[in-house]
Amino acid sequence: MQVDVLALAPHPDDIETTCSGTIVKMLSQGYKVAICDLTQGEMGSRGSKEIRKEELTEAAKIMGLTARVNLKIPDGWVENTKENKFKVIEVIRKFRPKIVIAPYWVDRHPDHQTTGQLVEQATFMAGLKNIKTESEPYRPKRVLYAMFRTEFQPSFIVDISETFKTKMKAIQAYKSQFFVPGAKTSNEPVSYISTPAFMELLESRSRYYGSLIGRKYGEPFLIREVLELNDPVSFFDGIANEGLIYTRTF
Repeated sequence: MQVDVLALAPHPDDIETTCSGTIVKMLSQGYKVAICDLTQGEMGSRGSKEIRKEELTEAAKIMGLTARVNLKIPDGWVENTKENKFKVIEVIRKFRPKIVIAPYWVDRHPDHQTTGQLVEQATFMAGLKNIKTESEPYRPKRVLYAMFRTEFQPSFIVDISETFKTKMKAIQAYKSQFFVPGAKTSNEPVSYISTPAFMELLESRSRYYGSLIGRKYGEPFLIREVLELNDPVSFFDGIANEGLIYTRTF
């Protein structure tokens, strides 16, 4: 199955909290989008891998994903090894996406940090014909990095004002992990992400990045490369004036 976008992250719910507004928007525009979770999230302080599987299935339905797969790499031990590279290479070759989304490579969680590095390297190696897997060699056009805990200066911000409610609904499918208004109180350990404060953080961050482009909600992305732009007039003419109300000096 070929898709336009493949988003990879270490844990079920990582994509939902970081860039699901963009994913839902791309799906609404007719693009095919798949998610690859590297682990089953079994090391989490709350829930279990069985519960998380039910929750990620529900979140996938809410987002309307084209496909979702799991590599079952041990949670907490995502390492940039040859074995794991082959797993990521194969999933990239299988889905043949134009764009890959990965975690920003600087993060306090080792799994997030390693996944960013692993996906970047595997994306390049997927195009090498002398690396043999079940699928034929293929290299995506670009890797986009999504923001987890550590902030960065975005290369661009996607307006998710129309898809923000769906994003939050997908996040709240993970009832074992996050605060859900009206849900039964869990007897499991309280963590930061299970409190109302974390949900407020997600909204305030989306509002902040939306404000930088003159929109209600936004999701930031980073790319390593400099982009070529052959028709600046046409490109900027398509941007509404209110989308350029903020500037920064460095």
